[in-house]
Amino acid sequence: MALALAGLRANEARYFKNKYDHVFTVEPAAKAKKEIALVQRILKEERGIVIASRALEATTFEVENIRWTYVFYESGLSINVLYTLDGPDPKRAVGIKLSEGMDIPAELDSFKFARQKSKLAGTIRGSYFVIKGKY
Repeated sequence: MALALAGLRANEARYFKNKYDHVFTVEPAAKAKKEIALVQRILKEERGIVIASRALEATTFEVENIRWTYVFYESGLSINVLYTLDGPDPKRAVGIKLSEGMDIPAELDSFKFARQKSKLAGTIRGSYFVIKGKY
């Protein structure tokens, strides 16, 4: 699963480099407790979701007035929070991505997942939901 998760991370890094010219870096979970706590809070308060897998790495950064927070889990799961900081039409959502070969975790089995092909990550499955609260 570690190789599949590395591919998923590389896929995200390529996206941010190509779209925003941003270098995507992560920190070990021990140094990213604030980021992990934010994602856990949003998942719990918005949908009652508690991720069973252990968080391995996380990051938070801002590009073009959007704050992104990513958490990568031992199971091969990636959760990201997209949160526009201001503007007339705020975008706020949680994105969920499953590494190639990963089964859908029980806590996420109510979601429908679309498939996406990636040269770096193989077949990624993804889903999302809109955030209603303010964080």
